[in-house]
Amino acid sequence: MSNDPTAGMSRDEDEIDLRQLLGVLVDHKWWIVGIIAMFFLASVAYAVIATPIFRAQAMVQVESTAPTIPGLSDLSSLGVETSSSQATTEIALITSRAVVGTAVDKLKLETQADAKRFPVLGDFLARRFKPATEGALAAPVFGLRQYGWGGERIEIERLTVPDAMRDARMRLEVGTAPGSFILQDGVGRLLLRGKVGEPASGHGVNLLVAALAANPGTQFNVTQRRRLNVVTSMQGQVKVLEQGKESGILQLTYENRDPAFAGAFLQDVAEAYVRQNVDRNSAEASSQLQFVRDQLPEVRKQVEAAQAKMNAYQTKANSVDITLQTKGLLEQQVAVETSIQQLHMQQAEMDRSFTKEHPAYRALMRQIGELEGRKAGFNKQVGELPDTQQELLRLTRDLQVSNELYTALLNQAQQLDVARAGTVGNVRIIDAAAVDSTSPVKPRRLLIVMAGTLFGGLVAVGLVFLRRVLNPGIEEPSQLEDLGLPVYAAIPLSDVKEVQDFANSKRRRRTGGGSRHHLLAVNAPTDLAVEAIRSLRTSLHFAMLEAKNNILMISGPRPGVGKTFVSANLAAVVAQAGQRVLVIDADMRKGALHKVLDVVPGVGLSDVLVGKAQAIAVIRPLQNVPNMYYMTRGDIPPNPSELLMHPRFTELMNSLSSQYDLVIIDTPPILAVTDAGIVGQHAGSSLLVTRFGLNQPKEVLLTKKRFQQSGVYLKGAIFNAVEKRATGFYSYGYYEYKPSGAS
Repeated sequence: MSNDPTAGMSRDEDEIDLRQLLGVLVDHKWWIVGIIAMFFLASVAYAVIATPIFRAQAMVQVESTAPTIPGLSDLSSLGVETSSSQATTEIALITSRAVVGTAVDKLKLETQADAKRFPVLGDFLARRFKPATEGALAAPVFGLRQYGWGGERIEIERLTVPDAMRDARMRLEVGTAPGSFILQDGVGRLLLRGKVGEPASGHGVNLLVAALAANPGTQFNVTQRRRLNVVTSMQGQVKVLEQGKESGILQLTYENRDPAFAGAFLQDVAEAYVRQNVDRNSAEASSQLQFVRDQLPEVRKQVEAAQAKMNAYQTKANSVDITLQTKGLLEQQVAVETSIQQLHMQQAEMDRSFTKEHPAYRALMRQIGELEGRKAGFNKQVGELPDTQQELLRLTRDLQVSNELYTALLNQAQQLDVARAGTVGNVRIIDAAAVDSTSPVKPRRLLIVMAGTLFGGLVAVGLVFLRRVLNPGIEEPSQLEDLGLPVYAAIPLSDVKEVQDFANSKRRRRTGGGSRHHLLAVNAPTDLAVEAIRSLRTSLHFAMLEAKNNILMISGPRPGVGKTFVSANLAAVVAQAGQRVLVIDADMRKGALHKVLDVVPGVGLSDVLVGKAQAIAVIRPLQNVPNMYYMTRGDIPPNPSELLMHPRFTELMNSLSSQYDLVIIDTPPILAVTDAGIVGQHAGSSLLVTRFGLNQPKEVLLTKKRFQQSGVYLKGAIFNAVEKRATGFYSYGYYEYKPSGAS
């Protein structure tokens, strides 16, 4: 068993870190839910508004290639895989510029003309328009006639523009006269005026509109794109896949928002591919036929020469016959020699198409070498025969090889001649292009909504943690104690609506000093925050026993930490305990004590310090709270710090200290002004109010340093507005404890 205590501590820290991370998510659950809901609604909106995309599909079959010279088609015997390479070749041919460009030219895709739509919702509204009669147009919405709202159609027969205007957007606007229109460039310059069915020209632009259906004032975006850009774009959109390995079945797909256009374009691509295949096979057959015809005279001469030699030898040898053993050897030699001759012819053909480093060419040469080795073995056996049999075998072999090769070339020439003159290639369309116009393939609405919602959850969690990292406010009393400030009380954030409304409001109606005030200690005496302030009262009772006087200064690092709230409510609970308490608003710039007490500011501390009033005249009792007195800030002076350094302030503090059991001074934030440092020199005890999640450790350290530079040493801190957390101090630090009849 390990005796190392740090091991257990490390495990505890890891568990606490994970618990805190989960607690952060739980604490911000409504914020996370809100972001997820926003992304969910945005995803639903996109899924509904997004333009549907339809998929056209076609299928073609690639059969075995057209006849070639003897042995050329059987590349598999050379150890070269041809099926996959052939499929790859055909796929590349289908998506080539030659094939796709033919479809682009046929459909005139260089010219693009679309009705101008209202942003975001225009396409959605146009798709939802259902014409009551054929050719009906949607009425303009809100009088926006420049947009097309559904049913618009334009057909441009011809459009030519200067090269500088290619890919530049032009605007065609329908005129009020039937069939009239004007064409403007991107900056609104008039290019031409025209009518439907009549050629129009101007500024180097020639236009012929064959058909136009739109409301007067409707605008169309017209662009004459560069052919290469259009073809390249369409190449990337046509997808071709082989259905099954080495099947020769290729499936073509193309997606577009217009189902009719998608089907027409893909069908044109398939037909162009078939026509290209026929032309390619015909050209290839013509080339090979010419090669075979060039070889026929030479092979015929070889046949005639072999026949002449055979006849001469038979005459000389008196018709000697070959033996049965020699005949078997002859058949093997003829087969090998015929193969060698065919491979040599194949080599001559491949020399025109392949380099010597090509795998097929190298495989061919290896097979020729193997056959030459077999031929050498047969020649060795022939050398063991009698001289008469050897000569007869040689002549017979040459004659048979020449005859077989000549016959094969004649047959091949006839086949190639038929292939050259034919109109059918080795490719055929199995399934013509078809589109299911009732079922778009995109957008996949359910997937979009699920992905959008999931992404929203990730964004929400990321923002929560990012906010946590960028604003690492103190959320544990132990963090303050680690900075050298004992925590006298952790005051929970009150959920009393009146207090919340007061804290969130920036403007309040000031009354004439009525009895209604916003002291939580009076309005909600059983609130958890008040119980925490009572705990602070008890802690201060013992902490101030050794102080030099009964003056307590309460300050904060920055505005908004709640020091005025703590000062007023602490004074109230001390007064409720039977002690005479005076709370002074020493923030003569932005003091808000009178707002918390809901009294008229009137004369106050600044008036006493400048000599305009006596202290007894500005100190007033708080109604409904016996033993509690207050002194407001008074008129805002131009020099608050100088007034606090005046001897009158020292005299005032000495006088008030003897008249009351406790004097609480609410001061401005120390990091904003130096007033708190001056007041602290007169106070026997000083406390710093920090707010949950607002003040950072470095800020508290700087505050502590500022007080020390002024000769003021903080007795401790008050941790204010502690929020409920799934983990942390407030989750286990306070429990509600009321009488059984209380609500």
